[in-house]
Amino acid sequence: MNLVELESVSKSYRLGEVEVTALDSVDFTVQHGDFVALTGPSGSGKTTMLNLIGCLDAADSGEIRVLGQPVSQLDGQALDTLRSRTYGIIFQNFNLVPVLTALENVMLPLHLHRLSKSGMERRARAALESVGLARFADFRPDQLSGGQRQRVAVARALVTEPKLILADEPTASLDTASALSLVELMKELNTEQQVTFVFSTHDQRLLEHVGRVVELRDGRLTSTDDSAADTSTALQTGKSEVA
Repeated sequence: MNLVELESVSKSYRLGEVEVTALDSVDFTVQHGDFVALTGPSGSGKTTMLNLIGCLDAADSGEIRVLGQPVSQLDGQALDTLRSRTYGIIFQNFNLVPVLTALENVMLPLHLHRLSKSGMERRARAALESVGLARFADFRPDQLSGGQRQRVAVARALVTEPKLILADEPTASLDTASALSLVELMKELNTEQQVTFVFSTHDQRLLEHVGRVVELRDGRLTSTDDSAADTSTALQTGKSEVA
């Protein structure tokens, strides 16, 4: 069974007197273990597509299915449950709470999962360890570098053990060393733990390491590259300490 399926999905927005078509009859599938990049110029529909895949927005027409379930048949509570248990989100600008420690930021999504405080802390510490930040658990965001803050955001996305992680321009706010470190981490999580990723990017540093690239233009898919990239040499070359 596919993880997510979009069938003839369209979405438009009204800007003043003008209706803008963000997606136009898009067909798209995400399988378990995918590592997919959505690329294309600004305004091509990448963020809209991520929002629809993540059930953060509703399509105007077409069908979106998650694990075979048409999301149009779900009520608000069922959608909330689906989102909290299926998806992890990595934001471009980290979206960490500045007054909370890294550990407390990572624990935040777990408050919806009815775990004890000790259970949440164990899960959050394990997530921080998986991204190489175990010793930074008690640091606040302003005590961390940009790369470290983005890794905290990755840990927060991982902590609920989601089936799919969505990321909107995850390297846009990072310098080259931090971006390469994040790419290496994401690819490691994908290959070793079978974490599924779908992310939008303009960043050629990231596209060089992606096995499947989907290009959008004017709300339509224009190309899909399903060939697997040979990433081992490039990732080793770009390896760096936690930045």
